[in-house]
Amino acid sequence: MLVGYARASTLDQKASIEAQVRELEALHCERVFTEHVSSVDVKARGELAAALDFIREGDTLVVTKLDRLARSTAHLMELMEVIESKKAALRILDLSIDTGTATGRMMLTVVSAIAQFEREIMLERQREGIEKARREGKYKGRPSEIDPTAIKQLMEEGKGATVISKELGIARSSVYRVIDGIKAPIS
Repeated sequence: MLVGYARASTLDQKASIEAQVRELEALHCERVFTEHVSSVDVKARGELAAALDFIREGDTLVVTKLDRLARSTAHLMELMEVIESKKAALRILDLSIDTGTATGRMMLTVVSAIAQFEREIMLERQREGIEKARREGKYKGRPSEIDPTAIKQLMEEGKGATVISKELGIARSSVYRVIDGIKAPIS
């Protein structure tokens, strides 16, 4: 049995998930699991867990792209352990990889390592770009320090967390953390 899995990081990517589902259904996947969740939040990926639980011996889990399934080589290898323990296979459509074969398993490992390398290079370039923008004064980032005294003063003036966060240019959650600290000081 072919079992499909489609994922998009955000609800804004509705077209992406619809295209994945169309592709999986065109391949005649008998069951397709879909979810809108970041690949980083592995614990929130309930549909992936359901798909892995659903597959049986001889089944093939099908994804359209590798990045829809795993966030890193290590994560992919963890998923492959589960899939292989069930005597099932993984097929990645855009790479024409099928782990039902020895060549497919080897290609998956190589491609996964390359994908992780590319992601790390992209993040390195992003950090370099942010640092360059900081040096040129174009990137300010978030405030380095939160002033609890200013927050307390604005609270005493009767201002709410939203107004305080806007006035000080900080996140509302930061305001709440300070407010909670004022209400229950740590000794």
